[in-house]
Amino acid sequence: MAANRILVVDDEEDLCEILKFNLEIEGYNVDTANSAEEALTKQLNEYNLLLLDVMMGEISGFKMANMLKKDPKTANLPIIFLTAKDTENDMLTGFNLGADDYISKPFSIKQVIARVKAVLRRTTENKEEEKTPESLLSFQTLVLDTKRIKATIDGKEIALTKKEFEILKLLLSNQDNVFSREEILARVWKNEVYVLDRTIDVNITRLRKKIEPYGKNIVTRLGFGYCFESSNH
Repeated sequence: MAANRILVVDDEEDLCEILKFNLEIEGYNVDTANSAEEALTKQLNEYNLLLLDVMMGEISGFKMANMLKKDPKTANLPIIFLTAKDTENDMLTGFNLGADDYISKPFSIKQVIARVKAVLRRTTENKEEEKTPESLLSFQTLVLDTKRIKATIDGKEIALTKKEFEILKLLLSNQDNVFSREEILARVWKNEVYVLDRTIDVNITRLRKKIEPYGKNIVTRLGFGYCFESSNH
């Protein structure tokens, strides 16, 4: 497994070198830049983490972070702000810009290393969760992407309402299990009041039409409810 790449951006050259030395001892690949302008010339999307000083020249750390968050290539790049400013407003500004952590100077190297490890562990876990197949529910060529809220058949997107999507998600993730109208109401409509059983029937009818040829897989069990039958041909 390749070592995580870290970019340290700070106009204090000595501090950059100290951080680089200590982080490399921990096994990270570390580059440094002494201004936001210099940092912006690098392939920032190739880094796993940015240690970013707030108080710099023309482009401050906050301004640079704002630029990175607006660029799709670097929008998800984790950022830890390093700053001598430790007022609550400054911290809030940092977190509102999407910072993953905020370390006030002067700091101990041990503190920085602990925060770096925590952020990298958290972001790595998030990426692993994104990769997990649980976000994709499927039956043959019918695929439901529960992260992106998208339904496709043969790769072609189907336009589903929020309730239709939720019903299909419930049935598809529990294939061959029968759900009563009461259960569907409780899970899909949750705390909404004045929802009639007939509302579910109407949504199911629309859903069946939209997901053809798989509409026939949503079967009615008279007196019991509905299920997505995996063996229905």
